[in-house]
Amino acid sequence: MLLGDVLELRERPLRDVLDDARPVLAAIGSAAVGRAGPAEIVLVAGNHDHRLVEPWLRRRERSVPLGVDGKVTTTDGDPLAAVVASLAGAGADPSRVSARYPGASLGAETWVTHGHYVDRHTTVPILERLGAGLTARVAASRDPRCVEDYEAALAPVYAWADALAEHVRGQREVNGSETVWRALSGRGGSLRRRAVRMAFPVAIAALNRAGLGPVGADLSRDALRRGPLVALGEVLGRLGVGARWVVFGHTHRAGPLEGDQAGEWATPAGAHLVNAGCWVRERHLAGSNPSRSPYRPGWAVWIEGDPARAPELVNLLD
Repeated sequence: MLLGDVLELRERPLRDVLDDARPVLAAIGSAAVGRAGPAEIVLVAGNHDHRLVEPWLRRRERSVPLGVDGKVTTTDGDPLAAVVASLAGAGADPSRVSARYPGASLGAETWVTHGHYVDRHTTVPILERLGAGLTARVAASRDPRCVEDYEAALAPVYAWADALAEHVRGQREVNGSETVWRALSGRGGSLRRRAVRMAFPVAIAALNRAGLGPVGADLSRDALRRGPLVALGEVLGRLGVGARWVVFGHTHRAGPLEGDQAGEWATPAGAHLVNAGCWVRERHLAGSNPSRSPYRPGWAVWIEGDPARAPELVNLLD
């Protein structure tokens, strides 16, 4: 299972990204062929590759509600069709590759998702959170109660970022949130940086008064870990997901790991959360010991067929 943000579609035009991705996707597809034959591959879209499911979302039958495990269909010309073809391999049966959105159910006990719906509830003032708040305020939309509500709040933010990538000349690195975090969470620095940190709580209060929150001024690593976990519990409750195990990514922070508080990784409804980490080198979040950081790349989650066994978080590069 490829758990979202498999492609980065916010930095360069779609055509360029697909050209570079095809050999890598083909290698993943080839690696998923074992002694028993080709394995099934399931792709779940995230926020950075939301464009893969956008055509399907536009043409779907509106009278049928979106569930938490929607089967994404493709037509010729869809970017997702190109991704599926690359994963399946030349001359292979494309039916072994499927896409689900916003998540996929693995039996009754496990649900997997990229996890970007947490941006509607997190108190960390990232671009998606503020954009969702602005969209909800402008459209006077209700608090999300279903998948359609989350898409209405977040999809316009994703579409704006995708359109910017198509029309900006040259490669655009989307590292604004990281740059802001480094400036606001550190100590010392230039007079200007210290002044920005002093003004930050005032700006947060203004955002909350404007109805774009609630967001907070705490940008510590603890807040970056706890906030999305609380927000995911909110998402699961609103969507009615009753799975015992929920595997997600999005925040790039793998867990739970040794030393983590188990209670943080369980929702009030009793779901156990597992974060699959990421495959991007987070130089500034890795801390003083990058080789043991929960933000180091290489994480994966192994899920057994036995629902009584917890998903196992492993690092394939250690």
